[in-house]
Amino acid sequence: MSFELLRDLASSTVRDDALAWLTSASGAGFEHHRSQVELLIRTHDDIAVRTCRPGHLTGSAFVVDPDRQACLLLFHTKLQRWLQPGGHADGDMNLAHVAWREATEETGIDGLQVVGPPIDVDVHTVDPPAEDAHLHLDVRFLVIAPAGSEPVGNHESQGFRWLRQEQLDGVDLDSGSRRMAAAGFAAAADVFT
Repeated sequence: MSFELLRDLASSTVRDDALAWLTSASGAGFEHHRSQVELLIRTHDDIAVRTCRPGHLTGSAFVVDPDRQACLLLFHTKLQRWLQPGGHADGDMNLAHVAWREATEETGIDGLQVVGPPIDVDVHTVDPPAEDAHLHLDVRFLVIAPAGSEPVGNHESQGFRWLRQEQLDGVDLDSGSRRMAAAGFAAAADVFT
């Protein structure tokens, strides 16, 4: 699979844009997730709105340093877990734009570059305080940080860690996050060769 830096990160309200990102996702191990997300996109007009149930679209960013040796994880305030930056589509069907927007907001890093196609698709249940448990239909992209990047963060996180691939073994990550990390580091090597 060939990966490239994406140039068009404009917001979109066209459902076919979300489907295009979903079907272009490369990699293995997430076929069931992709099928589930595709069905929900096709059957829910409000799939990009956070009140949609049983779940809604989200976009995530597997952020790597410019040398592609480390990824950035944040300690999520609400969920109290180490996670990649990402969040709700909030009506935006351009999931690459969602991943970029959320990564920029959550890390405070300017100049992030999104790589396509998506590296992973994951469906997982979230159960945040003061909300019902629901599904996040997450399309995940590789995002490259510029040289000298230092995360600043916002209220959504309590800390950041740049971690090399071998250091991820010491972090409590679910199987989907581990699959994304493996795909992200592999894609990063492809982008830079």
